[in-house]
Amino acid sequence: MSLLLQPHLILYLLILTAVVVNGEILRPRFYSETCPEAESIVRREMMKAMIKESRSVASVMRLQFHDCFVNGCDASVLLDDTPYMLGEKLSLSNINSLRSFEVVDDIKEALEEACPATVSCADIVIMASRDAVALTGGPDWEVKLGRKDSLTASQKDSDDIMPSPRANATFLIDLFERFDLSVKDMVALSGSHSIGKGRCFSIMFRLYNQSGSGKPDPALEPRYRKKLNKLCPLGGDENVTGDLDATPQVFDNQYFQDLVSGRGFLNSDQTLYTNRETRGYVKMFSEDQAEFFRAFEQGMVKMGDLQSGRPGEVRLNCRVVNRSPIGVLFDS
Repeated sequence: MSLLLQPHLILYLLILTAVVVNGEILRPRFYSETCPEAESIVRREMMKAMIKESRSVASVMRLQFHDCFVNGCDASVLLDDTPYMLGEKLSLSNINSLRSFEVVDDIKEALEEACPATVSCADIVIMASRDAVALTGGPDWEVKLGRKDSLTASQKDSDDIMPSPRANATFLIDLFERFDLSVKDMVALSGSHSIGKGRCFSIMFRLYNQSGSGKPDPALEPRYRKKLNKLCPLGGDENVTGDLDATPQVFDNQYFQDLVSGRGFLNSDQTLYTNRETRGYVKMFSEDQAEFFRAFEQGMVKMGDLQSGRPGEVRLNCRVVNRSPIGVLFDS
């Protein structure tokens, strides 16, 4: 009898156990007993945030990428600087760019009220990112949970890893490959720019001095370039924001259609179409939204599996660790 059951047991364990870190298993419905309403609470708070400011959910979704690529998905990106630590918020790719940390604070507050000291900030980022996509018309998927929060953060690590708006497709392919993410994963995950906005700061070189030429990026469609010139004039306010695609409040494949038309906002986006290795995926996703959704979902799950293996905790406040590694309480 046990021999008959063994294959089913093995299959069950393979399905259940995706990643094991520090003895913790990442799995769906991790909080089903300790905080059964956790995912509902996160979605409710994300809905509130979207009603208050539609852009906020896109901003929260980006936190997953900026968190997971720097020493794994451990909420290190949420930590404020302290006298003992320079965190990631002021790194080159994050300063004046990452935002909506207060949405995560609100989610954490609601979860602490329902289930004190139970749900990690790292898991909040994963759930909230999924909800940002689902609430704006994109796919919905089951997330694996059970992460611990980092005890520290590193501005240097973020500077060394995260790409700039000037990055091209070749750089991004190499970066994602370091994390066992394929070219298709990278192109699909770039589709996160289906919602949200970007700053003029990120595209000034494209408009006026691409590759030091003193000229605009020739890949820019002329009418779109004129629109961006008006939005982002030389000498203007570089914190002004523009839409990342033509439907910035709807998660769809318009982003890829815009790239095919030469209307990508960021250099790192438009080069996905001019690069031979990524062009085919851009065309595929521009023509098949369902395929884009499937690939995006798979990429987000794979990215969510990235872990550092370092010790962690469940923070009571996502911006500060409960205690320093030497046992001294950080100021809050």
